[in-house]
Amino acid sequence: MAGEGKPQSSDERSVLRWGGIAGILSGIVFLLVPVVLFGFVPAAPADPAGLVARFPQVRTAIAVGNFLNFVSDAFLVALLLGLYRALRATSPAPAFFGTVLGVLGLGVLFIETATQIAFDPISDLYHAPGATPAEQATLALLWQATQGIFYEFDTAAILLLSTSVVVLGVAMLRAPAFGRGLGGLTLALGAVAFVGGFIFGITSLFAALFVIPVFVVLPILLGWNVYKLSKSG
Repeated sequence: MAGEGKPQSSDERSVLRWGGIAGILSGIVFLLVPVVLFGFVPAAPADPAGLVARFPQVRTAIAVGNFLNFVSDAFLVALLLGLYRALRATSPAPAFFGTVLGVLGLGVLFIETATQIAFDPISDLYHAPGATPAEQATLALLWQATQGIFYEFDTAAILLLSTSVVVLGVAMLRAPAFGRGLGGLTLALGAVAFVGGFIFGITSLFAALFVIPVFVVLPILLGWNVYKLSKSG
């Protein structure tokens, strides 16, 4: 268990309790992100200029989706701290390494939780009264280049987070409080997410199907397990 048979202090129980609750909330909040982004943002037009042209109409929905993503990621940080506390006694090195990788991955994702700020100046110039068709075409290309940078951030974040999940899964295999079942599932989902993000690319539907469990299923399962640890010892 978290303390390997030693009585837990109130501070230790607090870290486990709130880390567990945060993990559960992270999975729930993340479910709302695609609801907002796919429910209120129409399918992207094939023409790059169309992306810029429609931005003022979809900016609010994108900002709301980004904010929900920020909240979910913040909860994940708390879950990682709870997992480190629960795993450090039995597997100190994997627990530490996995936590650091996870925090790095979330740090990259935090950069992307305000993408509307990056696109605002491009949209303003595109919709300016004196903008010529040539200028608008150039701005559409600039929009594509900016989006490409965010795709790179997405890929880096997924690779970091999935590697973190794999390493933490290895740590769980040696922790009686998690067991080989949950540890093996965590390891497997992390490996699948890594392969999906690396081979198919972040814009692929297959990659999304492989990655979503890391942001929804695992936070809820691991959060519940960490929360239960706060009630023992």
